[in-house]
Amino acid sequence: MLKKTKIFLEMIKFEHTIFALPFAFMGAILGSFMMNGHLPSWAQIGWITLAMIGARSAAMGLNRVIDKVIDGKNPRTAARAIPAGLLSSKEVILFIVLSFVLLFFASAKLDPLAVKLLPIAVFFLVGYSYTKRFTWACHLILGFTIALAPLGGWIAITGDINTTAIILFISVALWTAGFDIIYACQDIDFDRKEGLLSIPSSFGIENALKIARLLHFITAIGLVSIMFLANLSWWYLVGTIIAALLLIYEHQLVKPNDLSKLNAAFFTMNGVLSVVVFVFTLIDLAVLK
Repeated sequence: MLKKTKIFLEMIKFEHTIFALPFAFMGAILGSFMMNGHLPSWAQIGWITLAMIGARSAAMGLNRVIDKVIDGKNPRTAARAIPAGLLSSKEVILFIVLSFVLLFFASAKLDPLAVKLLPIAVFFLVGYSYTKRFTWACHLILGFTIALAPLGGWIAITGDINTTAIILFISVALWTAGFDIIYACQDIDFDRKEGLLSIPSSFGIENALKIARLLHFITAIGLVSIMFLANLSWWYLVGTIIAALLLIYEHQLVKPNDLSKLNAAFFTMNGVLSVVVFVFTLIDLAVLK
């Protein structure tokens, strides 16, 4: 059982939850303070956490099932659980069903609007894995899907959407799309061979990195604008400046002719960024308000 659990956690890249979960919490605490004047309850945070685990686990499980043939052909992904024979498709499908049950159950404990909007979330959770088969905009669609985390956290607490929530959603969507473009650079040859679409395979690595830089520049602008929209202080601004510096450093690590530091740029920098932005937002709201 322990071995199987490790395989499932590796399959869904559980450690990558650090990308979206801090922003889900950020959406929840920002929304709660703007609408209610206080932090969410521990119970609300707990249900949001469980909903996030369910959503992400279902999405990653679906991705592994949908892409099992492609993964088996790609040397980088051939060792993944399904193509390597460590898990069967039936086992993963059962895991997906249970993950969706967790998502629906946890969402039902939050604001009713969260449940009403679940079909939209499920549509993107299921659909984004197919997008690289027909559009190079797959990175933007993935960004849209991941950005449902902060928007969902906001809605789960407030039952409403305002300009700040939308700016946060767009900022996280473009941030995700940017680092996914960088990550996709390593598969450019395979994607072209298999006819899969991505910004690197469609426009080349140099142009792809330029597009990623533009998306991250807009991300930084969006994060700064939230300070004014939500009436935050210099603590939040410090966190945003650190995030911007991390993005700059991320792009310094990856060059068109040198992708050797791509994993550090993808996982380390972006994982730290999401935590930094959340922590400084929490300090701003919990300590100074």
